[in-house]
Amino acid sequence: MILTVNHVTTYQYDAPMRSAVQSLRLFPSRFDGQRIIRWDVSVEGGIRGGSFKDGAGDKIEAWSVRGPVAEVTITATGQVETTDLAGVLRGHREHVPPLSYLCETPATWVDDALETLANEAILGAEDDLERAHRLARAVSSAIAYKPGVTHAHTTAAEALALGEGVCQDHAHALIAAARTVGLPARYVSGYLFARDDGEPHEAAHAWAEVHVPTIGWIGFDPANECCPDERYIRLGSGADARDAAPIKGIALGLGEESLDVAVALEATQQ
Repeated sequence: MILTVNHVTTYQYDAPMRSAVQSLRLFPSRFDGQRIIRWDVSVEGGIRGGSFKDGAGDKIEAWSVRGPVAEVTITATGQVETTDLAGVLRGHREHVPPLSYLCETPATWVDDALETLANEAILGAEDDLERAHRLARAVSSAIAYKPGVTHAHTTAAEALALGEGVCQDHAHALIAAARTVGLPARYVSGYLFARDDGEPHEAAHAWAEVHVPTIGWIGFDPANECCPDERYIRLGSGADARDAAPIKGIALGLGEESLDVAVALEATQQ
């Protein structure tokens, strides 16, 4: 499938800021399931800085905007050809050892309820692959998809207690559950094409990857009860949503910040 992406993020300030600096992880991953046809990232009025690949294989690029600045607009556009690999991250180059993803973060701390969910889910499982699938199904069943009930700082334990949340909450809960039973897991940011009519639509998405030693990293999307396929574009990964954020930055000044994000995906060829 060939997917066309238009991702625009706009920061506005109610008073001019002296400057702004952004660290962007907005570049599709390179692995056997993705081929970049064209891709461009720009910051209106910005100065492109250095770029590098981190230990997880993600490209990160720095930008700065000189003030006074009242608005910063970041645009990522392009086309990516995708292939269904049943969620397996095959051919991806990275150097961080999987065991480093067993570390707990504030968003993925485990309470008694999460530990119980994880341990009950894997009862009778014959191998790590089956354990991973069972954990993903357990999270899907325990947390109903419902926008607006959680926020950016909701933890996995809080979302499980609510029984409702969005893709970020599903990913955090699966990561926490997997780590509880000794399976390394991480957060993935990207895009999902979910429309059958071919029309552009809001498509920012997140899911989790669980490391199965005999196979490698495998993606699981509890929010949609599936593994990532050709409808997904993978951007980058991290220990949790904050670590994997496509955009990180800081603006210097006294203005209050507001944020608007518009992401549209269109299938141009199947």
